[in-house]
Amino acid sequence: MRISERVTADNPGITRITELVRDTLAGYSVKDKDIEKAVLTAEESAQELAAHSSDAFIEVRIRSFLGRVTVSLTSKGDRISSFGDKKIKSMLDDETDEDVQETIRSILLRSVSDNLSYHHVSGANKIGFTILRSPKAHLYRTLGAMAAAVVVGLILSVPELAGMNDDLNTYVLIPIYTMYLNALKMVVAPVVFFSIVSCIMQFSDMTELGRIGGRAISVFMFTTVVATLVGLGLFYLFRPGAPVTAMIDQSAVSNITSQTVDVSVKDLIVGIVPSDFLQPFVSSNMLQLIFLAVLTGIVIGHMGRRSKMVRDAFESLNELFLKMTTMIIRFMPVAVFCSICSLMIKTGISVVISVLGIFATFLCGLLCMIIVYCMILTIVARVNPIIFLKNYIPTMAQVFSVASSNASIPINMEACEKMGVAKKIYCLIIPLGATINMDGGCVYMGVFSLALAKSYGVNVPSSAIVAMIISIIVMSVGAPGIPGSGLICLSVLLTQIGVPTEAVGLIMGIDAFVGMFRCMSNCTGDVVTSVLVAKKENLLDMEKYRTCGGSAK
Repeated sequence: MRISERVTADNPGITRITELVRDTLAGYSVKDKDIEKAVLTAEESAQELAAHSSDAFIEVRIRSFLGRVTVSLTSKGDRISSFGDKKIKSMLDDETDEDVQETIRSILLRSVSDNLSYHHVSGANKIGFTILRSPKAHLYRTLGAMAAAVVVGLILSVPELAGMNDDLNTYVLIPIYTMYLNALKMVVAPVVFFSIVSCIMQFSDMTELGRIGGRAISVFMFTTVVATLVGLGLFYLFRPGAPVTAMIDQSAVSNITSQTVDVSVKDLIVGIVPSDFLQPFVSSNMLQLIFLAVLTGIVIGHMGRRSKMVRDAFESLNELFLKMTTMIIRFMPVAVFCSICSLMIKTGISVVISVLGIFATFLCGLLCMIIVYCMILTIVARVNPIIFLKNYIPTMAQVFSVASSNASIPINMEACEKMGVAKKIYCLIIPLGATINMDGGCVYMGVFSLALAKSYGVNVPSSAIVAMIISIIVMSVGAPGIPGSGLICLSVLLTQIGVPTEAVGLIMGIDAFVGMFRCMSNCTGDVVTSVLVAKKENLLDMEKYRTCGGSAK
């Protein structure tokens, strides 16, 4: 939708501008206070232009695309020297009523809109601002990138373009996707460490910290066991998997299977304590990072008056890396395009079809976990799960496109804040869950490991199922929440049950897409746990929970 109108630079014209803004927002689910804020911004911007207009007219343009609404106001005239913050102080020193009024208007504009822009080009003043941002914009871009990648990949997968495709894949698609993954890996350790430290140092009562942490870990362990049983149970119910017919890229398989995940419970527990402070950051060992973060946070909390400077530093670093993660996530559509396009070029649609039954069973498992989460909210937390789903579905779509539990930490924290969860709760549980809560990964390993065993004719005896359950639970705790980690864990599990490691190649091509669903399930479990623990600690704002995302009419 696009509205363009020319109004007079006087009170009737300004009134017309505010009417256009109000009527535009009326078609969206926007709270009254946000509508009034947008109307106020438009009114003050128009008055600023009218005060400096030389032709007595203002051009107003309102654009709406994918839920994002922007306003642009333009009028010929001299540059507005007072616009912004640069001359506010000097103007306040003047005593004329006109200057004071103009200064107040400038301050008001900055206070009601944090994305206001001003330009003076070719003798015209132009003020622009966004009055509505769509929470699904990132999802739309990502889904668009996926669709475009499938189309482009199918076009390029014709045999006549084989030579060009190899170069395109080797020198363009894979390098871009690899750089994106490296950027995510770069911020994983700092995000987890500083998020948990910033939370822990707020606790003066270690009993409260232990109680909250204990409750969260108990819920995580319960859902992890349930997810593992769901994955194994659904395989035996549907028995997906067909005899191997697809060609497998052996070199790519060797790159995955050469990486390992420790499945020893004893070594996992002993390895939580690092031998030095820096190695966990270098190796992105999440459990060691959690240990260091908890220890650091407790020490800072007991430093007394000297802790203020250290607290400020850690809070600033936490905000820095959360913002950095958010910035990296913006490039997700590009990475998705390169990943899916590379998949289509290398394997075509045949490999995707060959594992469609396994994938459908996996999706059934994730649906079962959503039902489990709703039961937990209903029975244990005693809150309405329908309200939770209504509130979290937009965020669920966002984390789906991000495909990384660690990179989704700031997104999930924002969702918890909107649902009324206390900051001390979600700042601890969300980073902790991004590390040790991998419900989607448990369902994935349960379904895909047995399905691939069936595809290769390997019979997994019932005596080996218990060992599989233990291995899945241990690996889900120790696996990093980044794209690709699930494939590494799966290769280890396949080796354990006697399936050739080359079986990973059957699903390697679609793992990036499957990883999006794993991440969505993992993050949903993290936020459910945050809501549950907050409710049990009486730190859930029920009024905010009920009205989150609604219209306060």
